[in-house]
Amino acid sequence: MTQIYSYEKIRNDMRLLELLSQSVPDIGAACTEIINLEAILNLPKGTEHFLADIHGEYEAFQHILKNASGNIKRKVNEIFGTTMRESEIRQLCSLIYYPEQKLQYIKNSETNLNDFYNITLHQLVSVCQSVSSKYTRSKVRKALPKEFAYIIEELLHESPQDYNKQAYFNRIIETIVSTGRADEFICAICNLIQRLSIDQLHILGDIFDRGPGAHIIMDTLCNYHNFDIQWGNHDALWMGAAAGNDCCIANVLRLTLRYGNLATLEDGYGINLVPLATFAMETYADDPCHYFGPQLDKDDTRHNQKARRLIAQMHKAISIIQFKLEAAMIDSRPEWHMQERKQLEHIDFERKVFVRDGKEYAMRDCYFPTIDPKSPYRLTAEEQELVNKLHHSFSVSDKLNKHIQCLFSHGCMYGIFNSNLLFHASVPLNADGSLKEVDINGEKVKGRALLDKIGLVLRSAFNSDTDPKERKFAVDYFWYLWCGVDSPLFDKSKMTTFERYFLEDKTTHTEEKGYYYRLRDDEKVCDMILDSFGVTGQHRHIINGHVPVRVGRGETPIKANGKLMVIDGGFAKAYHNTTGIAGYTLVFHSRGFQLVQHEPFTSAEEAIKNGTDIVSTTQIVEMSTQRMMVRDTDKGAELESQIEELKELLYAYRHGFIKESTKNKFRY
Repeated sequence: MTQIYSYEKIRNDMRLLELLSQSVPDIGAACTEIINLEAILNLPKGTEHFLADIHGEYEAFQHILKNASGNIKRKVNEIFGTTMRESEIRQLCSLIYYPEQKLQYIKNSETNLNDFYNITLHQLVSVCQSVSSKYTRSKVRKALPKEFAYIIEELLHESPQDYNKQAYFNRIIETIVSTGRADEFICAICNLIQRLSIDQLHILGDIFDRGPGAHIIMDTLCNYHNFDIQWGNHDALWMGAAAGNDCCIANVLRLTLRYGNLATLEDGYGINLVPLATFAMETYADDPCHYFGPQLDKDDTRHNQKARRLIAQMHKAISIIQFKLEAAMIDSRPEWHMQERKQLEHIDFERKVFVRDGKEYAMRDCYFPTIDPKSPYRLTAEEQELVNKLHHSFSVSDKLNKHIQCLFSHGCMYGIFNSNLLFHASVPLNADGSLKEVDINGEKVKGRALLDKIGLVLRSAFNSDTDPKERKFAVDYFWYLWCGVDSPLFDKSKMTTFERYFLEDKTTHTEEKGYYYRLRDDEKVCDMILDSFGVTGQHRHIINGHVPVRVGRGETPIKANGKLMVIDGGFAKAYHNTTGIAGYTLVFHSRGFQLVQHEPFTSAEEAIKNGTDIVSTTQIVEMSTQRMMVRDTDKGAELESQIEELKELLYAYRHGFIKESTKNKFRY
């Protein structure tokens, strides 16, 4: 060893070294572990995938995970492009994505099943060998399904081209088929291919909102092998609803009804909507609710006219309740300076106009049976009873609470990974591009400290040991995050929900964006933000979503000379016309960054039956002349630190500071 450690350093580190010696008990074990870690440092880095603004579109999301944003098909083409027809490649890929369902279709039409099994198993082993090649045997072993772990490991590390092992390899395949385990084995190896194709998944916010399956996405993530979440504004809204914030509950319900998406609430989380439906039908029986009809796809067949009518009534009912609840919140938190967002007091109920700042605005709907003009924000007895029932329904949903805990255990306001700063929406800025100080419960913070503080506040809402006054503020703050001027998840002048529903004049609908959105194309501003968060590296970036990139209008997701990447390409169907595409995946592999642009997804059923796939195009964002190795990553820095500690332990063993254990506790 070339490193010489001083007596003082060994003594100062003795407690650490003694703890380390419990798992690395002798010189041989220390040497073996150093060799192992040094070898890992020289492997190519794993592939990271970045997704933002999924908005409940579970089928497209799950398909992108299954096809690794098109990477699996690229691998299959590389291996079999000269030996298989395009139709055969599509069918093999479809099998990898949906093995259980695809096998049923194949078995119904295949005339020689044993031949199919034999050929397919050889093909799948080749694909699995390719996607596992950048990992250590130990890491692959941990990912193997227990039932077939030994067999898959043998197949992955043997080649049918090796003459000495050819019979051995082929016999394994034949025995899998002859023992009737081919279906189970195919499913196991296909799922392994999917898992190994994405080393780490980053979700940059807004799992919830418009689409029909946010709960299904959360189920998928809760069982995913390696992921992190940077909370979005819609996620915070649902977190607030689960925490018991009635304003958040009302907003969640309003948005769900606006898009006719009741499955997440009723089927996903068991929220009882019967009281709201009953109240709405009685209260708005004579109201056509023209402007509250659900925004549905043109080809929607799930909702008949009766259902649409009921949804419109429920939508209007909860909207009026929301405005009342928000007014009470605004009055209770004067430090948030949101008095101007109290709108009901500006309605002239006799003349049916809206009067603000001396100007009159025509109202397109002025039917308000539950509003008392003398006290417009007071809930009726029936409305208060309904709010209480909805509050209870959200608070007792075990599945919702489980998913919120998953958001907390894997999430925060921002993340820093391999010189990339990830957050959903913005970092509040002043007009001159400097970081804006924001007051949170009497403490002024900005930049990284602001996002850290918000993370602590949100967590305190769910901690039983939080002071009741602090917990009340934390629960309330979820709503401010949703629509407050200085919220890094909103960062606009105001949220004009009332105006969009009731006022014809579209100038009242304007929501002016904060300075972050106006200045983020400036490379110097991005560098300042990266510096303030302590992000280092020759190639560092900000990656966020929140604002859809209007590709159809020529807007580019790459900004600030490559320092900023905005990856909200419109997963939600409601945004497809706006963006012109159906979402992005940013892929960061050992060669650099690639932006994968997705076309709208048809359905999983089409993918299974006909082998159809999401049509994706890849844009090279930033490529390196040299492959990025594990040594060049955050994980590499961690491993190098471990190597240094092991070398110090080795020195301590060899110079008698610590005695080697007589019983080896470490298995190799």
